[in-house]
Amino acid sequence: MVRTVLVTGGSGMLGGNLVRSLAAAGNRVLSLDLRPPVETLPGVEHLTADVRETDRVRAALTGADAVVHTAAALPSYPEDEIRSIIVDGTRSVLRAAHETGVERAVHISSTAVYGLPDTVPTTEDYPRSPVDAYSRAKAGAEEVAEEFRARGLCVPILRPKTFVGPGRMGLFAMLFEWAEEGRNFPVLGRGDVRIQMFSVDDLVDAVAATLAAPAEAADDTFNLAAAEFGTIREDFQAVLDAAGHGKRVVSIPAAPAVRTLDALSRLRLSPVYGRLIHKLRADSYVSIDKVREVLGWSPRHSNRDAILTTYRWWREHRATTRAPGSTGRTSREPWKQGALGLAKAFF
Repeated sequence: MVRTVLVTGGSGMLGGNLVRSLAAAGNRVLSLDLRPPVETLPGVEHLTADVRETDRVRAALTGADAVVHTAAALPSYPEDEIRSIIVDGTRSVLRAAHETGVERAVHISSTAVYGLPDTVPTTEDYPRSPVDAYSRAKAGAEEVAEEFRARGLCVPILRPKTFVGPGRMGLFAMLFEWAEEGRNFPVLGRGDVRIQMFSVDDLVDAVAATLAAPAEAADDTFNLAAAEFGTIREDFQAVLDAAGHGKRVVSIPAAPAVRTLDALSRLRLSPVYGRLIHKLRADSYVSIDKVREVLGWSPRHSNRDAILTTYRWWREHRATTRAPGSTGRTSREPWKQGALGLAKAFF
C-alpha cells in the first residue's frame, strides 16, 4: 500500500535526503519548503510555503498519512526568527496534522535541548536545559509536540546529534577547505574530548523505522547518534590525512581561544556560536539504548565514516557548493568564516 508522506523543509540537507529515500521506497512524497528543491525527483510534488502558514500546511496535509517535520532555523539566525520558525512553525504543522487526521507526525528535534549536560552518556530523561536561543527554541518545540501528543496525535520526537553527510556544509566546509589547502587545523586544548556525531543516512533510516513502528512504540522520544566515535582530534585528523598533505591537528590554549571566539561571536565576526564553543571543551555524547530496545534500530556508520563521506562528497562538488549569491544561511551552504578566515595564515 502506497503511503503519502509530507516532508517539511524538503529542500534542506536532511529533508532532501528524506524525500529521495521515501520516494525510492515507493511512497508518495510531498515536499514543502520556502526554497526550491536542489533536484527534482519523479513522483515527488514540491510545494512552496512557510511552515508557519497553517492554512497552506493544512491543505498540503489533506489526505496524507504522515508528516516528517524537519524545517527549522539555524543557530546563526536572529533570536526572534529562530523562535518563530522553530516553535511557531512546529505548532502550525502539528495543528494542521491534528486537524486533518494525519496518523503520525515525526518531529525532528535535537540533542541541543540538553544544553551543556554534565552527565554522559546523556539519556532521554535528562532534563531539558537550554542555554541559547536555538536550544531554547528546540526545547519549546518539544513542549508543543508533547502538547499535541497529549491530544492523541502520535508524535515521535527524534533527537539527533549533529548529522553530516553528502550535502552538508555549514561549519564543516571550513575544516574541509583548510584540509584541502594543506593547512593544519586547530582544536581547543588537547582535542581529546569525545564529540559524538551522526550520519545523515542513519538519520534517514531511523525516520523510516519510526514511520514503520507500531504507534504505541513510536509515540515517544529518542536520542539518535553514532555508536562508534572517537575524540575530536582523531576525527578531524582523519580528514587531514585524507587530504594527503601531511598536516596535523594542532592544539591551541583553550581559555584565551574561548574568550576570543566568544567575543567574535558576539560581534558576528565568526560563525562559531557560543554553545558550540563551550561544547567542544567537554565530552558530548548520548545514549542510544532506548531506540535500540524500543524500535529495534541501530546506526550503521561511525563518526569517522560520516565525516569522511562528507569530505569526499565536498571534494567532488566543491566547485558547485557555493553558488553566486549564497547567503550561508542553510546547512547546504558553506557558512561565512568571517575573522576565522584570516587565521588560516597561521596554520
